[in-house]
This record gives sequence, C-alpha cells and structure tokens, in this order.
Amino acid sequence: MKSRYLAAAIVIALTGVNIAGQNVDDALRYSQQFYTGTARFSAMGGAFTALGGDLSSMVLNPAGTAVFRKTEFSFTPHIGYNKALTYFTSSEEDFRYNFNIGQFGLVIPLVQQGSQSGLVSLNFGYAYNMTNDFNNNIVIRGVNSTSSMADYWQTVSDGIMYTNLTGAAGMAYDAWLIDTVAGTGGMEYATVFSRYGEETNSTYGQTVRRVINNDGFSGEHSFSIGANFNNTVFAGATLGLSRFNYTGHYEHLETDPSNAIFDFNSFSYIDHYEANGTGFNLKAGLIFLPVEFVRLGVAVHSPTIYRVNEYYYEDLTSTFDDGDRYEFQTDAFRFDYRLTTPFRLLGGAAVQIGKSATVSFDYEMIDYSLTRFSDASDGYDYYDENSSIKDVFTRTQNLRGGAEYRIGALYLRGGYGRYGKAFSETEANSDTFQKVVSGGIGFRQAGFYFDMGFSSLTSSSKYFMYNYYNIDPVTIEATKNTITATLGLRF
Repeated sequence: MKSRYLAAAIVIALTGVNIAGQNVDDALRYSQQFYTGTARFSAMGGAFTALGGDLSSMVLNPAGTAVFRKTEFSFTPHIGYNKALTYFTSSEEDFRYNFNIGQFGLVIPLVQQGSQSGLVSLNFGYAYNMTNDFNNNIVIRGVNSTSSMADYWQTVSDGIMYTNLTGAAGMAYDAWLIDTVAGTGGMEYATVFSRYGEETNSTYGQTVRRVINNDGFSGEHSFSIGANFNNTVFAGATLGLSRFNYTGHYEHLETDPSNAIFDFNSFSYIDHYEANGTGFNLKAGLIFLPVEFVRLGVAVHSPTIYRVNEYYYEDLTSTFDDGDRYEFQTDAFRFDYRLTTPFRLLGGAAVQIGKSATVSFDYEMIDYSLTRFSDASDGYDYYDENSSIKDVFTRTQNLRGGAEYRIGALYLRGGYGRYGKAFSETEANSDTFQKVVSGGIGFRQAGFYFDMGFSSLTSSSKYFMYNYYNIDPVTIEATKNTITATLGLRF
C-alpha cells in the first residue's frame, strides 16, 4: 500500500486506455433500424413491404420501385423530440430537440412498354432514408448506499501489478480512488470507501449523478431497379450504401456532501467515444397481386458490412477533504474494425378497400446474435466479444401495421409497430421492446402532394452504470417523438 499523504498532486496523461467500443452495446446500436422515411411512410407505421409506391418503400422492399408509373421526387425534413425519464433512488427527466433530413429521393421510368403483358415497365430509383436516431440526453441522480464506480475499477485491477494498470483503472490508482492492499504484493486492491482495505466494510451513501449526451444517426442511400410484369408481379433489387455517425459522452460524478466518508470528497469520470462507419448491403424483393385488391410482398436483406473508425478518451478527477486534487486523462485512442450486421427477412400483405382505404401489415425477422466483429486494425480476433453477442442477443420479430383512408384529395393515416425483444432470457433487458404509434394527414393532386406525419417510439429498459455485483439498475423510460413533412412532385 502506498501512502496518499506522501504523494504529490500532479496532472499527467496515461498511455493505456480501456477500449469502450466493440462491445455488445455497439453491436445492437448499429444493427437496429427504426425507419423514418416519408411522412406517409412514418404515419402508416412503415408497413410498406407489400405496398410499394412510396420512395421510402425501397429501403424495405426493392420491388416497391416497380410500382411507380411516373417520375416522382420527394423531400422530407423532420424534427425530433427525444425525452428520457430515469429512476434510480430519485427520478430525473431530460430531453433534446434535433432537426434532420429523414428522406429524399427520386424514381425515373427507364422503360414503358405501353402494354399490359410481359415487361410493362422498368424503373430506377434512388432514395436516402434515415434508419436510426441516436440523439438523447439522459440524467441519472440519486444516493448510492451499496457501491461505487471505484469498486468496479478495484475488481478489474485485482490480479494485475499496480505498475501495469492502464486506462480508467490506472487513473483510479493514481487518483487515490483505489490502492493496493498491504501484504498482497501489489496485486490486490481496495477503495477509498474502505480506507484502502483498513476497514472491514466500506462506507457509502455518496450522491451520484451521471449525465449522458449522445449524438448521431444512421442512414442508407438506396439504388434500386424495379420491373413490372403483367401488372401483377413486381420485382426489384437494391444496392444499399449505409453510414452512421455516433458520439457517446457521459460524465459520472460521485460526491460526499455530508462528509460521511473518511477523507473522500468527490470524483468525476468522463467517458468520450466517437464512431463513424460506412458499409453496403444488397436487397431483393417481390410484390405479387393474386387478385386486384390484394398485394403480397416478400424481401430479403443481406448483412450490412461496415468499416468502423473509433476515437476514444477518458478523464478522471478526484478531490479529498484535505484539499488534494488529482486529474488525469488518457491519450486519445483511434481504432478501426469491421462490423457485420444480421440478415433480415420481411413479409407483408396489403388490402385495397375500393378507392377509399388501404390496410397494410408487415413482418420482419432478424437474429441479433449473428452480429460479428472482425478484421481489427491491430489483428485482434474478437472471440470473446462475438461469444458474448451470441449469449446476450437472440432472434426476434418486428411487426408493423398501417392504414390510410381517403376523402377526396385528403388522406388520413395511422400506424403501429412493435419491435421485438433483442436480448436473451438470461439478460436483465430480456423483456425490453420498442413500440411505435403514428398518424398523419396528406393532401394529394395529380402532380403534387404534401404530407405530414407524427410518430412516437417508446421503450423501457434497465441500465447498469458499471459492471459490479452490488449495483442496482437504473430504469430508463425513453420516448422519441418525430414530426415529418414531405413535399412530393410527380412528372
């Protein structure tokens, strides 16, 4: 054990880091898709696998490209309002507004035969669709009477010589939040909460506050070809170019305002992580009309293969009752690797009720346990991470439904979606799923349309601030409200 009172308060940057990326959280974040699309698409819950005829439909089923009969252009900005309500030992609420381009695209007829048999038409389509919104602000606050983040650093340090500690654990040691236990040869550790092992039990009761600020989005550029055969079979194929940008930043603060903990005053830990990725996928699909008023659709999406670049650093500051203060920051770390998301299978059915109404349903199957990391820039094989992904995640189903009712040039729309449970039954979040409720209105003429839509994505999940046996999870109830407006032109 070293003596804190003999150490000088200095500020240094450590060369070692803990890699926060390439874990199960990243695997799920970049694999999930909650399509935004046009206002019509969003208002009807995204249930367009069998419908087609909307510039966002090609992100689900490329055969939707073949349904168009004219050149069409659409542009969709949207405003998001993301809110998070947390429950620890007290409740906190925070929110964020953001503005994004949810969709834009163009479809052009390449071939129009003028006949009703054989190849009737061949269309080319391009569309950009936002597929996920990562923006949120989350505040967690309360009193922790059972553990500290310092306990986590102590457990990951046990068995490692203090001279070899790196990253946050190394900073915790240098900042006097953990120290070696006497008689262990510098290989076992205790925290300031137990007076570095001098007390049998640790004293807790510190105030905890964690502020999380996440930014970013994922989106896909779709290049599609769609062919119309006999006005009953529509086939299509898409090359998808995907990209995402994500920044995850949080500050974890623990303080002892009542001076209940010997010598300890506070510490603040910052975790900052940035990632961007570009990838590609292939899609193929069919829409079939067994009778005039019924449409059946099916599509398959290949895995998206991303090349991901990361940037990461950590910062730790500690203060003590005697006035000592320590601050450390890791060197910024850059890394790249490959991420392969799971394939997707989609099926859908739609019914046209006269000229007044349309009802549509979608089914989507995805197995998140098939997500894989590979091809690291330093040659790392990701065996442990990929094994964890197989254990933590499972196969799930997503269901979407939508309806549209026409009154002259006015259209009323509604939708619902249920995105299934991604976690296996052994996980704390095994019952977590997301649901979407949506609605909207549209006005359409022969060469022009304007639509507005609203959707609300909600979920409730368990969040662990650190990996330690004696930490209660935080309940996070998240809501993402999105207002979309689409301007469309037909030529």
